[in-house]
Amino acid sequence: MVFNSVMSYVCIVKMSYVCYIDVYAIRSFTMTITSKVKARINRSKWYVFARADFTDIAGYDQVGRVLKKLVDAGDLLRIGYGLYTKARKNRITGNLMPASPAGADGVIIEAIEKLGIDYKFDEFSQRSIDGDSLQIPASFQIITNNRFKRKIVVSNSTINAN
Repeated sequence: MVFNSVMSYVCIVKMSYVCYIDVYAIRSFTMTITSKVKARINRSKWYVFARADFTDIAGYDQVGRVLKKLVDAGDLLRIGYGLYTKARKNRITGNLMPASPAGADGVIIEAIEKLGIDYKFDEFSQRSIDGDSLQIPASFQIITNNRFKRKIVVSNSTINAN
């Protein structure tokens, strides 16, 4: 029997039933939790992930163990409690660094936005962003409200590291 789809197989069950087994369906059943989390991270256009982003894949503890494995393997960096970012090796030093093209400051801003926290830049950083000043600050100072106490650390950039 010839079947049109390249990615499907035909099996005959008993005499009158014919079932089609899709290879993609089989592959989704054999994927481990680690491979599902890795696939979601690789497909994502975002660089910051929270542990809660993977609750539909597995339980809280299982996701935590998988994320710890990925951090140990060098695929992710832990930047705060339950916050992770994609990682890559620095070509010069060989150390892990955020994969975001916006750098450490961009990762911190994305993490704050993911958490839904209001923020603003200090006066000098805001002038540079608005184009009112030609001086570019060495690092952008991000100001959050007083209730936000979570520590976020990416490379040398930090928020609430008191």
